[in-house]
Amino acid sequence: MTIAIRILLFGLLFMGQVSGAVADDYFQVTPLASVLPRELSATSGESAGTGSSSSDLEIIEQTVRDSIGWALTKDRPRLEAIIAHDEDYFSFDPDGLTPVHGYEDFLRGFDTWMDDRFKATHFDVRNFRAHLSRSGDVAWFSAILDDCYEWEGRPGCWSDTRWTGVLEKRDGRWVIMQMHFSFAADREE
Repeated sequence: MTIAIRILLFGLLFMGQVSGAVADDYFQVTPLASVLPRELSATSGESAGTGSSSSDLEIIEQTVRDSIGWALTKDRPRLEAIIAHDEDYFSFDPDGLTPVHGYEDFLRGFDTWMDDRFKATHFDVRNFRAHLSRSGDVAWFSAILDDCYEWEGRPGCWSDTRWTGVLEKRDGRWVIMQMHFSFAADREE
């Protein structure tokens, strides 16, 4: 399994979505230390151990923002370029219990997003945080998102949405492997 899957398993354990026994079996052979964030050098901005610069974090943030912002101009090639093109990709959204699993499943979303009745109106990403793995080829993020749109002229919005995800660096490029969107139970409507 890739390090992205290990981080995801840990996140699901943390959120109570997978049993401790399942995680215990897996983490006995995969030390948690292998996925913890590495420290950045205070003097050079270089990441300890791999030579990756802090520019990776800037690219990661732009990639994450583009995964929502593409819709303002319906720049489909941009979104397709930043989503993993295999069965490892998946996401959960607040509207259901069935995840999007795999790139082919993800592509079905374009039926809605590219429809002329759908228009993205604005988005806002707040409290963005990203961390790199020690190996430098996996990152995870969290943020608060407003993702607003119109459908047939009627406004809608995911406001104050909790957003987390995992990216993996493949062939020198950061791609999104997993995303989870959710609403807090105590949020105001």
